[in-house]
Amino acid sequence: MDKPKAVTAAAHKLARLIYTMRTKGEEYTNQGRDYYEERYRERVLRALAQRAAQLGMQILPIAQSA
Repeated sequence: MDKPKAVTAAAHKLARLIYTMRTKGEEYTNQGRDYYEERYRERVLRALAQRAAQLGMQILPIAQSA
């Protein structure tokens, strides 16, 4: 993302936060790094599954051993 788009995206996110706090009277709560990393992981997996489907393939999860 180029710099002007990044600045616009950050300003838009900040505006949404302020609007929500003002209209609903809610305080800002930081979701934490793990929340954003999990959302990123889900987004990447969804994109991979869509790309695999376009190629006529399917992604299967591997069972994780504890």
